[in-house]
Amino acid sequence: MNRYTQMNTTEYLKSERSHAWREELRKSVRAADRTKRERVAMPEQLPAIRAANHLEVNLGLGVEEAVGEAVRCLDCPDPTCISGCPVGVNIPKFIKYIEGRNFGEAARTLKETNALPAVCGRVCPQEVQCESQCFYTLKLKKTPVAIGNLERFAADYERTSGNLSIPAVAPSNGVKVAVVGSGPAGLAAAGDLAKLGYGVTVFEALHEIGGVLKYGIPEFRLPNVIVDVEIDNLRRMGVCFETNFIVGKTGAFDDLRAEGFKAFFIGSGAGLPNFMNIPGENCTGVFSSNEYLTRINLMGAGRQEYDTPVLSGKNVAVIGGGNTAMDSVRTAKRLGAHRAVIVYRRSMDEMPARREEIHHAQQEGVEFMCLHNPVAYLADEKGRVKQMQLQKMELGEPDASGRRRPVPIEGSEFPVDVDTVVVSVGVSPNPLISKAIPALKVSRWGTLTVDQETMQTSVPDIFAGGDIVRGGATVILAMGDGRKAAAGIHAYLQGR
Repeated sequence: MNRYTQMNTTEYLKSERSHAWREELRKSVRAADRTKRERVAMPEQLPAIRAANHLEVNLGLGVEEAVGEAVRCLDCPDPTCISGCPVGVNIPKFIKYIEGRNFGEAARTLKETNALPAVCGRVCPQEVQCESQCFYTLKLKKTPVAIGNLERFAADYERTSGNLSIPAVAPSNGVKVAVVGSGPAGLAAAGDLAKLGYGVTVFEALHEIGGVLKYGIPEFRLPNVIVDVEIDNLRRMGVCFETNFIVGKTGAFDDLRAEGFKAFFIGSGAGLPNFMNIPGENCTGVFSSNEYLTRINLMGAGRQEYDTPVLSGKNVAVIGGGNTAMDSVRTAKRLGAHRAVIVYRRSMDEMPARREEIHHAQQEGVEFMCLHNPVAYLADEKGRVKQMQLQKMELGEPDASGRRRPVPIEGSEFPVDVDTVVVSVGVSPNPLISKAIPALKVSRWGTLTVDQETMQTSVPDIFAGGDIVRGGATVILAMGDGRKAAAGIHAYLQGR
């Protein structure tokens, strides 16, 4: 449990349960009747329809569905679900507001600690975080309350109502802080710093704000309009944004210090793709998942009204088993691939992608070739990939990750026809930041080394979080880092 979740749990136990309206709701339905209710399923587009469009797959809960799901919450005396949330959302409180049909207060409760509730309600792995700590899961061995779906409902209801709440912001203290990168870590840090009265400017290298939320996650999972509304909320809190600005190139850190910035948060992510260094990776038609998704998600490639090209064929193989691999292969289906295949060197049980994403991919006709690994790519006379050579694998003893290590089976190679390959085997931080400031301490993986409590780097006025510290991680973990860093920056600037 981090200090934010611990703080919120303590506050909850001290004050929230004393509210009369909560007590009335709690008594209005017997606990035994609450636990008899089945979890409300999320409505979705039909697989055959959604695989041919870029519209959001999950359709969101209606009012009665959301209220019905909220009734399942037992409002536990010891709300362990809060301990599973990296940003410390007061989960029982916002859910009880939904049960009481006070949806605006539910959204306001979320925004107390979460700068991006509509985003988190869509892409966070709640099943291994807050929902895994739900009383239903821990004690009753039943399906947990759909915390993520309810978070999405509250945020969406507020947005469509046109009555968006803006978190309270302290009076300006006249101190400027720069945030490098507009992904989830940077946006979370910016929001918390703005609440404390700092003058925050977010510097983004690309032409649009949102970082990985825009370029890395397809609109069928996270529509851009949702991200834009959350960002506009930060603008209304006083956060400034500057695009097409590469800190370390467009302007140096010393230049920004000369402009009056007293501290920095680096949340520039891990945008450097990893490759396998096997023969043929330089063939035309072999992409990193970063390039493939950025061209499509941010630049509109594959849509008639845009002229940014992307070479996406009819036989597409995606190498990897994470969420980015699922995003890539499901995108390939939407671009017209007849055959879209996941090639993964371990079994389905070891696959790190969310179960929901794997299930959706299977429904949409994606094939899975588990316990296989590419060893080479072959090109046609024009240099475009035409085949991949696969090797069968078997599982050995567990490795450092705790998963069983894949072991090649000698003599098991065979060819598979492909005309597009997307390599999704991990990412590393772009070395631009560390090269710009040699005094920054860097790990052997190229990530920035920080104090885990304050997120302060080896350079006192520079803090960092998200993928540039963790390597590839989730949106909500990055946001948790951003919140911790904002608190660390505040303490640093206050001389503590």
